[in-house]
Amino acid sequence: MNTFHRSITITSLACLATWLAACSATLSSQVGSETAPDTDLVFAESFIDAFYSFEPDRLAPILAAAKESAPRLLYYQGSAKGGNYEVLLRTPCTRDKEGMVNCPVKVKDDRVQALGTGFDVTDTFHLTFDDGALIKVTTSSNDQDIYREAAVWVRENMPEVMEGPCKNRGTMEGTPVECSRAMTEGYKAFVASPDFPGVPPLPAGAQ
Repeated sequence: MNTFHRSITITSLACLATWLAACSATLSSQVGSETAPDTDLVFAESFIDAFYSFEPDRLAPILAAAKESAPRLLYYQGSAKGGNYEVLLRTPCTRDKEGMVNCPVKVKDDRVQALGTGFDVTDTFHLTFDDGALIKVTTSSNDQDIYREAAVWVRENMPEVMEGPCKNRGTMEGTPVECSRAMTEGYKAFVASPDFPGVPPLPAGAQ
């Protein structure tokens, strides 16, 4: 091969190598951006882990920046412990179009069992993040109306529960484990009372 052709060949190979390197870098960047985990979702899963550990010392640090939510969530955790919450289905946390992270968890618990409805509730945690920090947590559930009716009945007919173990509900001064157990007994009393309307039908598509 003469010098001219060899020069062209070397130049071509150098260009090809440069192009391949550029493509590889671009591809790696694209793959990296596509596979990089959403850190808020990872943190949200850690929050769910901590909540259902029923260990307040594990949950409290996660709520450090959610100061308004922390007392209620820690109380709720204690209530769940007292109600013997058992996780039946944990759906991965997802981010909605507004940017909020939602974590649905189906559970079995003593109060619902006391009502004998055969319905297992899904509690959903709604987490708000600001620049990677968890700043707010709210909750919702698909409780049947009978569950709320039972709670009202206990409040109206069992003042010893509301002024005893369930005093200071939702606060750091409360006794959530004891309150939850007392409410379960209250639900049983509701079922045994003439005020109990009977077991409602399961919602469509339930279970």
